[in-house]
Amino acid sequence: MHRPVDAAVLRRGGPHDTSPPGERLRTQVVIVGGGPAGLAAAIELGTRGIDCVVLEPRVTIDHDRPRAKTTSVRTMEHLRRWGVADRLRAAAPLPHGWSRDVVFATGLLGREITRFEGAFGLACADLGLAAEAGLQIPQPVVETVLREVTAEQPGVRLLLGARAVGLETTGDTVLARAERGGRSLAVEARFAIGSDGAAGICRDAVGARYEGSSGELPNLSIVFDAPGLAERVCLRPAVQYWIVNQTASGLMGRLDLGERWWAIVQDADPRRAEADPAALVRILVGDRALDPRIVATDPWVARMLLADRYRSGPVFLVGDAAHLNPPWGGHGFNTCLGDAVNLGWKLAAVLSGWAPPALLDTYQPERRPVAAQTIAAAGTQQRLRAPSFAHPDLDGAGEAGQRARARTARALHAKTSEFRSEGLVLGYHYASSPIVVDDGTPVPEHDPVVYHGSGRPGARLPHRVLPDGRALHDVLGPWFTLLVATDGAGPAAGTAFRDAAAGTGVPLEVVEVPVAALEDGARFPLVLVRPDQHVAWRGADAADARLLLGVVTGRLTLPE
Repeated sequence: MHRPVDAAVLRRGGPHDTSPPGERLRTQVVIVGGGPAGLAAAIELGTRGIDCVVLEPRVTIDHDRPRAKTTSVRTMEHLRRWGVADRLRAAAPLPHGWSRDVVFATGLLGREITRFEGAFGLACADLGLAAEAGLQIPQPVVETVLREVTAEQPGVRLLLGARAVGLETTGDTVLARAERGGRSLAVEARFAIGSDGAAGICRDAVGARYEGSSGELPNLSIVFDAPGLAERVCLRPAVQYWIVNQTASGLMGRLDLGERWWAIVQDADPRRAEADPAALVRILVGDRALDPRIVATDPWVARMLLADRYRSGPVFLVGDAAHLNPPWGGHGFNTCLGDAVNLGWKLAAVLSGWAPPALLDTYQPERRPVAAQTIAAAGTQQRLRAPSFAHPDLDGAGEAGQRARARTARALHAKTSEFRSEGLVLGYHYASSPIVVDDGTPVPEHDPVVYHGSGRPGARLPHRVLPDGRALHDVLGPWFTLLVATDGAGPAAGTAFRDAAAGTGVPLEVVEVPVAALEDGARFPLVLVRPDQHVAWRGADAADARLLLGVVTGRLTLPE
């Protein structure tokens, strides 16, 4: 059981924040912005013994505007690594397993057109792709749990109500200036992480600019209460109901098992008189007599923007400060968290003294292509919005209606990659990274839908269940881990790597596993895994152990 964090403690900035506003603080890393990316960075650093200060202007979290609702299987793997995956599942308003489907229908009370089962990675654990499955949970709930976990880290100070107003670099140090409670605050640090979103100060401090475009068609998010509505729905449960209607189209779903719902009406311009939220909800539901209580509205357009650079000196960009993803497919906040993990372990390695600053040069070349790939995949769905499938015969009871629904169901197969994107979520890799040692095997072809698990260097270590029932990822150490196939390599290899690690200061654990636990384990009985669960190297002998550890930590380069 985790201990609850008192709201007053959070307002003071966490249990270790005893410094009054106006004081100059010193820390190793200052994190500007305490949304999901900033909190994830703080946890990644905090669990690795690095002190940091998080500056977050919001004292409270707005639960009426949930925004992201999908926590991907890859994000859940990182939460599992931190020991909080079960904690997040316990906090989810919709229980895990309540539904794994996305349904297209003519109305919430209308006719089903087609159904996508096993959406958003919700069945990944059952399919053997991961030890965790994805989770449908509102972003405010995720942030609440991450705030609690952040506040529990001994070296982390979470300063809520602190708004960053300036960021200065002098040589190898950073000074963040903030305002909190009407008083000034300065934080001096070795590094700064800019996780303050699109409107923050850090992107300008880095000298970065967005490249890309924003969608022209408007969307209107609505949160509403509708007592008794759930009991009237004849469609089988779904985490998303996409409504295709000539009058108003979009998507909707339950926020909890009570009376609260969310909806996104596509092509709804809030400046127009017909964009009355209650009227739009009635159309999506299919009940003109419904009297929903509108809780909140939020107009927006999809943005497909990528910063041209992720770093300037000791200042790094993560999350929305570095990229803005369309929401289709639910990849936005998950990509942000992936940035934080990648940068977090590298900063910790450098600050701990066993990796050189050159390791940090690999952050942008590893993460920026992932963001570009994700934006491109989500952007393909911009033209496949619900209104584009509307047809006057869809809700018909006769033969014409049946034909229209069958025709539309076939057309909707084009949206498969939005709901089934295991290849995108689990299959991205860092094969071209300078701290990944190529083994000469083919780089897996990118397939955004189907995950083709690969043990090749750069890829995420494929999930396996060991004979004792543990997941392979669960036996990895917190830093580098050498997996040794007990019936393929022998103990000498482990000894060689241990000696090399001791000589270079690299924290390394050696774990023996059956050869079947490793992809192509007979050929590659040694697998060196990074702190983020990606494969750094694999091979058959440990003759170059010292050189390999130097390469994967950024200290050495392989000879030509």
